[in-house]
Amino acid sequence: MIGWPIGHSRSPLIHNYWLRQHGIAGEYRAEAVAPEAFPEFLKSLPERHYVGANATLPHKEAALRLSLPDDRAEAVGAANTLWFESGSLRSTNTDVEGFLANLDASAPGWDQTSDAVVLGAGGSARAVVFGLRERGIARIHVVNRTAERAVALRTRFGEQIHPASASELSSLLTSAGVLVNTTSLGMRGQPPLVIDIAPLRSGAAVCDLVYAPLQTELLKAARAAGHRTADGLGMLLHQAVRGFSLWFGTKPSVTPELRTLIEADLAKT
Repeated sequence: MIGWPIGHSRSPLIHNYWLRQHGIAGEYRAEAVAPEAFPEFLKSLPERHYVGANATLPHKEAALRLSLPDDRAEAVGAANTLWFESGSLRSTNTDVEGFLANLDASAPGWDQTSDAVVLGAGGSARAVVFGLRERGIARIHVVNRTAERAVALRTRFGEQIHPASASELSSLLTSAGVLVNTTSLGMRGQPPLVIDIAPLRSGAAVCDLVYAPLQTELLKAARAAGHRTADGLGMLLHQAVRGFSLWFGTKPSVTPELRTLIEADLAKT
Protein backbone atom coordinates (compact mmCIF):
# COMPACT_ATOMS: atom_id res chain seq x y z
CA MET A 1 0.00 0.00 0.00
CA ILE A 2 1.49 3.31 -1.12
CA GLY A 3 0.25 6.47 0.56
CA TRP A 4 1.24 9.70 2.25
CA PRO A 5 0.67 9.32 5.16
CA ILE A 6 0.13 5.58 5.45
CA GLY A 7 0.16 4.66 9.15
CA HIS A 8 -3.64 4.47 9.35
CA SER A 9 -3.96 1.74 6.71
CA ARG A 10 -5.41 -1.65 7.73
CA SER A 11 -4.66 -3.18 4.32
CA PRO A 12 -1.48 -4.95 5.54
CA LEU A 13 -3.54 -6.75 8.20
CA ILE A 14 -6.05 -7.89 5.57
CA HIS A 15 -3.63 -9.12 2.92
CA ASN A 16 -1.13 -10.69 5.29
CA TYR A 17 -4.00 -12.60 6.89
CA TRP A 18 -4.92 -13.98 3.45
CA LEU A 19 -1.28 -14.78 2.63
CA ARG A 20 -1.03 -16.87 5.78
CA GLN A 21 -4.42 -18.47 5.20
CA HIS A 22 -3.50 -19.61 1.69
CA GLY A 23 0.09 -20.59 2.54
CA ILE A 24 1.61 -18.08 0.12
CA ALA A 25 5.20 -16.99 0.75
CA GLY A 26 4.89 -13.24 0.54
CA GLU A 27 4.39 -10.01 2.44
CA TYR A 28 2.13 -7.01 2.00
CA ARG A 29 3.78 -3.82 3.22
CA ALA A 30 2.80 -0.20 3.83
CA GLU A 31 5.07 2.26 2.01
CA ALA A 32 5.05 5.95 2.93
CA VAL A 33 5.87 7.74 -0.33
CA ALA A 34 5.64 11.51 -0.83
CA PRO A 35 3.81 12.70 -3.97
CA GLU A 36 6.99 13.93 -5.64
CA ALA A 37 8.63 10.52 -5.17
CA PHE A 38 5.65 8.46 -6.36
CA PRO A 39 6.54 8.17 -10.09
CA GLU A 40 10.03 6.85 -9.37
CA PHE A 41 8.73 4.52 -6.69
CA LEU A 42 6.31 2.94 -9.18
CA LYS A 43 9.18 2.38 -11.62
CA SER A 44 11.15 0.63 -8.89
CA LEU A 45 8.43 -1.87 -7.94
CA PRO A 46 10.04 -4.83 -9.77
CA GLU A 47 13.48 -4.28 -8.27
CA ARG A 48 11.83 -4.06 -4.86
CA HIS A 49 10.30 -7.49 -5.64
CA TYR A 50 6.71 -6.23 -5.65
CA VAL A 51 4.20 -7.97 -7.94
CA GLY A 52 1.82 -5.05 -7.61
CA ALA A 53 0.50 -2.41 -5.23
CA ASN A 54 -2.42 -0.49 -3.88
CA ALA A 55 -2.43 3.28 -4.08
CA THR A 56 -4.28 5.44 -1.59
CA LEU A 57 -4.45 9.18 -0.95
CA PRO A 58 -2.98 11.26 -2.43
CA HIS A 59 -1.78 8.95 -5.22
CA LYS A 60 -4.90 7.54 -6.90
CA GLU A 61 -5.03 10.00 -9.78
CA ALA A 62 -1.28 9.78 -10.37
CA ALA A 63 -1.55 5.98 -10.37
CA LEU A 64 -4.06 6.29 -13.19
CA ARG A 65 -1.75 8.50 -15.27
CA LEU A 66 1.35 6.38 -14.69
CA SER A 67 -0.16 3.02 -15.67
CA LEU A 68 -2.38 1.35 -18.26
CA PRO A 69 -5.84 1.69 -16.69
CA ASP A 70 -8.86 -0.46 -17.47
CA ASP A 71 -12.24 1.03 -18.43
CA ARG A 72 -13.44 1.20 -14.84
CA ALA A 73 -10.43 3.16 -13.60
CA GLU A 74 -10.69 5.49 -16.59
CA ALA A 75 -14.37 6.12 -15.93
CA VAL A 76 -13.87 6.78 -12.22
CA GLY A 77 -10.78 8.90 -12.86
CA ALA A 78 -8.67 7.17 -10.24
CA ALA A 79 -6.79 3.88 -9.77
CA ASN A 80 -6.24 2.12 -6.46
CA THR A 81 -4.89 -1.27 -7.59
CA LEU A 82 -1.84 -1.92 -9.79
CA TRP A 83 -0.39 -5.15 -11.14
CA PHE A 84 2.01 -6.32 -13.83
CA GLU A 85 0.72 -8.01 -16.95
CA SER A 86 2.92 -8.90 -19.95
CA GLY A 87 5.60 -6.56 -18.64
CA SER A 88 3.27 -3.56 -18.33
CA LEU A 89 1.95 -1.87 -15.20
CA ARG A 90 -1.85 -2.15 -15.32
CA SER A 91 -4.42 -0.54 -13.02
CA THR A 92 -8.03 -0.70 -11.99
CA ASN A 93 -10.35 0.73 -9.36
CA THR A 94 -11.68 -1.84 -6.88
CA ASP A 95 -13.50 0.75 -4.73
CA VAL A 96 -16.49 0.26 -7.05
CA GLU A 97 -16.82 -3.47 -6.46
CA GLY A 98 -15.96 -3.04 -2.79
CA PHE A 99 -18.86 -0.63 -2.41
CA LEU A 100 -21.27 -2.88 -4.32
CA ALA A 101 -20.22 -6.14 -2.66
CA ASN A 102 -20.50 -4.57 0.79
CA LEU A 103 -24.06 -3.42 0.13
CA ASP A 104 -24.99 -6.77 -1.42
CA ALA A 105 -23.76 -8.57 1.70
CA SER A 106 -25.25 -6.12 4.21
CA ALA A 107 -28.53 -5.18 2.55
CA PRO A 108 -29.56 -7.74 -0.10
CA GLY A 109 -31.89 -6.26 -2.70
CA TRP A 110 -30.80 -2.70 -1.94
CA ASP A 111 -30.68 -1.88 -5.64
CA GLN A 112 -34.44 -2.36 -6.15
CA THR A 113 -34.93 1.40 -6.09
CA SER A 114 -34.86 4.24 -8.57
CA ASP A 115 -33.43 6.96 -6.32
CA ALA A 116 -30.21 7.31 -4.34
CA VAL A 117 -28.66 10.20 -2.40
CA VAL A 118 -24.88 10.56 -2.23
CA LEU A 119 -23.25 12.94 0.24
CA GLY A 120 -19.99 14.34 -1.13
CA ALA A 121 -18.47 14.70 -4.58
CA GLY A 122 -14.82 13.70 -4.21
CA GLY A 123 -12.87 10.66 -5.38
CA SER A 124 -14.85 8.20 -3.26
CA ALA A 125 -18.09 9.67 -4.55
CA ARG A 126 -16.97 9.03 -8.13
CA ALA A 127 -16.54 5.31 -7.38
CA VAL A 128 -19.90 5.18 -5.59
CA VAL A 129 -21.73 7.00 -8.38
CA PHE A 130 -20.16 4.70 -10.96
CA GLY A 131 -21.34 1.67 -8.98
CA LEU A 132 -24.87 3.03 -8.58
CA ARG A 133 -25.05 3.68 -12.33
CA GLU A 134 -23.76 0.17 -13.00
CA ARG A 135 -26.65 -1.23 -10.94
CA GLY A 136 -29.20 0.79 -12.88
CA ILE A 137 -30.18 3.41 -10.30
CA ALA A 138 -32.13 5.91 -12.39
CA ARG A 139 -31.67 9.09 -10.33
CA ILE A 140 -28.56 9.76 -8.25
CA HIS A 141 -28.77 12.97 -6.23
CA VAL A 142 -25.35 14.34 -5.23
CA VAL A 143 -25.38 16.71 -2.27
CA ASN A 144 -22.11 18.59 -1.82
CA ARG A 145 -21.00 21.76 -0.10
CA THR A 146 -19.36 22.96 -3.32
CA ALA A 147 -21.89 22.89 -6.14
CA GLU A 148 -19.22 22.89 -8.85
CA ARG A 149 -17.89 19.47 -7.80
CA ALA A 150 -21.36 17.95 -7.93
CA VAL A 151 -21.88 19.44 -11.38
CA ALA A 152 -18.55 17.91 -12.45
CA LEU A 153 -19.93 14.46 -11.55
CA ARG A 154 -22.92 15.11 -13.81
CA THR A 155 -20.54 16.11 -16.60
CA ARG A 156 -18.52 12.92 -16.08
CA PHE A 157 -21.38 10.43 -15.63
CA GLY A 158 -24.42 11.87 -17.38
CA GLU A 159 -27.88 13.24 -16.87
CA GLN A 160 -29.00 10.71 -14.26
CA ILE A 161 -26.71 12.58 -11.84
CA HIS A 162 -28.59 15.42 -10.14
CA PRO A 163 -26.55 17.99 -8.18
CA ALA A 164 -28.44 19.20 -5.13
CA SER A 165 -27.98 21.53 -2.17
CA ALA A 166 -28.18 20.67 1.52
CA SER A 167 -31.49 22.55 1.74
CA GLU A 168 -33.02 19.99 -0.65
CA LEU A 169 -31.86 16.95 1.31
CA SER A 170 -35.01 16.39 3.39
CA SER A 171 -37.27 16.22 0.35
CA LEU A 172 -34.83 13.99 -1.56
CA LEU A 173 -34.68 11.45 1.28
CA THR A 174 -38.42 10.76 1.09
CA SER A 175 -37.99 8.85 -2.17
CA ALA A 176 -34.42 7.56 -1.71
CA GLY A 177 -33.86 3.82 -1.34
CA VAL A 178 -30.12 4.32 -0.75
CA LEU A 179 -28.19 6.95 1.22
CA VAL A 180 -24.37 6.97 1.04
CA ASN A 181 -21.96 9.18 2.96
CA THR A 182 -18.70 9.50 1.01
CA THR A 183 -17.35 12.47 3.00
CA SER A 184 -14.94 12.39 5.96
CA LEU A 185 -17.57 14.01 8.18
CA GLY A 186 -18.18 11.83 11.21
CA MET A 187 -14.68 10.33 11.04
CA ARG A 188 -12.62 10.39 14.23
CA GLY A 189 -10.88 13.76 14.35
CA GLN A 190 -13.21 15.34 11.80
CA PRO A 191 -16.34 17.49 12.26
CA PRO A 192 -19.59 15.56 12.80
CA LEU A 193 -21.99 14.76 10.00
CA VAL A 194 -25.10 16.74 10.91
CA ILE A 195 -28.07 15.20 9.12
CA ASP A 196 -31.68 14.38 9.98
CA ILE A 197 -32.59 11.06 8.37
CA ALA A 198 -36.16 11.05 9.71
CA PRO A 199 -37.59 11.71 6.21
CA LEU A 200 -35.70 8.74 4.72
CA ARG A 201 -37.94 6.22 3.01
CA SER A 202 -38.82 3.18 5.10
CA GLY A 203 -36.55 0.18 4.53
CA ALA A 204 -33.79 2.18 2.85
CA ALA A 205 -30.14 1.11 2.87
CA VAL A 206 -27.67 3.49 4.53
CA CYS A 207 -23.95 3.19 3.80
CA ASP A 208 -21.15 5.16 5.46
CA LEU A 209 -17.66 4.85 3.97
CA VAL A 210 -16.12 6.00 7.26
CA TYR A 211 -14.76 3.10 9.33
CA ALA A 212 -13.12 4.93 12.24
CA PRO A 213 -15.27 4.91 14.27
CA LEU A 214 -16.87 1.75 12.95
CA GLN A 215 -20.31 2.70 14.26
CA THR A 216 -20.78 6.26 13.04
CA GLU A 217 -23.57 8.47 14.26
CA LEU A 218 -25.22 8.15 10.84
CA LEU A 219 -25.29 4.36 11.08
CA LYS A 220 -26.53 4.45 14.67
CA ALA A 221 -29.41 6.71 13.67
CA ALA A 222 -30.21 4.54 10.65
CA ARG A 223 -30.33 1.34 12.72
CA ALA A 224 -32.49 3.01 15.36
CA ALA A 225 -34.94 3.96 12.61
CA GLY A 226 -35.05 0.40 11.27
CA HIS A 227 -32.99 0.93 8.12
CA ARG A 228 -30.45 -1.57 6.80
CA THR A 229 -26.83 -0.43 7.06
CA ALA A 230 -23.42 -1.07 5.53
CA ASP A 231 -20.29 0.23 7.25
CA GLY A 232 -16.98 1.41 5.84
CA LEU A 233 -15.05 -1.61 7.09
CA GLY A 234 -17.13 -3.90 4.88
CA MET A 235 -16.19 -1.85 1.83
CA LEU A 236 -12.51 -1.90 2.83
CA LEU A 237 -12.56 -5.69 3.10
CA HIS A 238 -14.44 -6.35 -0.13
CA GLN A 239 -12.40 -3.92 -2.23
CA ALA A 240 -9.24 -5.86 -1.30
CA VAL A 241 -10.38 -9.15 -2.85
CA ARG A 242 -9.60 -8.51 -6.53
CA GLY A 243 -6.18 -7.01 -5.89
CA PHE A 244 -5.12 -10.12 -3.98
CA SER A 245 -6.47 -12.26 -6.83
CA LEU A 246 -4.53 -10.29 -9.44
CA TRP A 247 -1.26 -10.47 -7.50
CA PHE A 248 -1.32 -14.02 -6.18
CA GLY A 249 -3.73 -15.93 -8.45
CA THR A 250 -6.03 -16.92 -5.56
CA LYS A 251 -9.39 -15.37 -4.75
CA PRO A 252 -9.70 -14.86 -0.97
CA SER A 253 -12.88 -14.67 1.06
CA VAL A 254 -14.15 -11.98 3.41
CA THR A 255 -14.86 -14.05 6.53
CA PRO A 256 -16.23 -13.22 10.00
CA GLU A 257 -12.81 -14.15 11.42
CA LEU A 258 -11.05 -11.56 9.24
CA ARG A 259 -13.59 -8.89 10.10
CA THR A 260 -13.16 -9.64 13.80
CA LEU A 261 -9.38 -9.25 13.42
CA ILE A 262 -9.72 -5.79 11.85
CA GLU A 263 -12.40 -4.71 14.32
CA ALA A 264 -10.09 -5.61 17.19
CA ASP A 265 -7.28 -3.54 15.66
CA LEU A 266 -9.62 -0.57 15.15
CA ALA A 267 -10.71 -0.84 18.79
CA LYS A 268 -7.09 -0.36 19.91
CA THR A 269 -7.13 3.17 18.48
